[in-house]
Amino acid sequence: MADTLKIAVIGGDGTGPEVTREACKVLNAVAPLENFKYETTEFDYGGDRYLKTGEVITAKQIDEFRQFDVIYLGAVGHPEVPPGILEKGLLLEIRFQLDQYINLRPVKLYPGVDCPLKGKGPEDIRFEVVRENTEDLYCGAGGFLRKNTPQEVATQEMISTRFGVERCLRWAFELCRRRKDRNQLTLVHKTNVLTYAGDLWFRAFEEIGEADYPDIKRDYNHIDAACMWFIKNPEYYDTMVVSNMFGDIITDLGAMIQGGLGVAAGGNINPDPGGCSMFEPMGGSAPKYTGQEVINPIAAIAAMGMLLNLVGDQKKAPNVVAAAHRIEAAICKTTPKMKSMSAGRMGYTTSEVGDLVSEAL
Repeated sequence: MADTLKIAVIGGDGTGPEVTREACKVLNAVAPLENFKYETTEFDYGGDRYLKTGEVITAKQIDEFRQFDVIYLGAVGHPEVPPGILEKGLLLEIRFQLDQYINLRPVKLYPGVDCPLKGKGPEDIRFEVVRENTEDLYCGAGGFLRKNTPQEVATQEMISTRFGVERCLRWAFELCRRRKDRNQLTLVHKTNVLTYAGDLWFRAFEEIGEADYPDIKRDYNHIDAACMWFIKNPEYYDTMVVSNMFGDIITDLGAMIQGGLGVAAGGNINPDPGGCSMFEPMGGSAPKYTGQEVINPIAAIAAMGMLLNLVGDQKKAPNVVAAAHRIEAAICKTTPKMKSMSAGRMGYTTSEVGDLVSEAL
């Protein structure tokens, strides 16, 4: 890393800029404590820009992000923009063009956060989901035949390549090894029905694990079984690896068992040298709450912690990694003070929660 950490910030739509403000507040507080410098550059990509210009983002504009160490995103979604335009035109374009082929979702129940599962506490819900992020149904392969007729046909293909599957699996094996928890990696797919894509994933999983990660116990769940076990026995899991579409589903389920989208953070990661990753809270833009100061910023702050942890590790900057750990500890000190993780019932305003975390650093 250069002397100064360069962060591109996309506040986005609705309440996205509000939670982004709190994450940047915490960043500003932790930087002098761990003695590192940073600079942020704000970009206005999102619904308002699209409505004014008719443009979401261009390839040239995405290329600008390569000048930064990392991207921080608040939230995208505008009530006047039809579904899919911003999601595909902005989020997926950034992920694909910057080859952010790993989506990392820690599923962690913070102290004091209500869990919908009876009898489960922070010691039970503490696993990580590694989702392949650039293949599968999200490639957009397919189309319509005889559209808008009674004989209409729509196809969308599930695409898996050995290259894409293997690099995701290897990253997941490495993460499992670094976690030093139970050394168990669970593959999630649907091999009994998806006998081509599922077979590729399973064969690669077994071959790579046997050859290069004999210290990691390998486990397999069908996607439907994983959804059941998330609810019944979340404590069973350590590290999980999953294809793109199924990962999209189970990470939202994971967010619910950790207390909701208000505490769920994630990263879209390009682990390669010089790669540019993007971190974000998992909640949407919640436009009806804009300006009311009722949105929980814990997820946004946790995403900033994830950002620092990854960049610090990639750039061999232990002080930046230490800042990430400090943020995580501060969140754990703050959440027990909050009445609820639901919007409007936190016991504090959005900015007050940011103040509490900053003070706990």
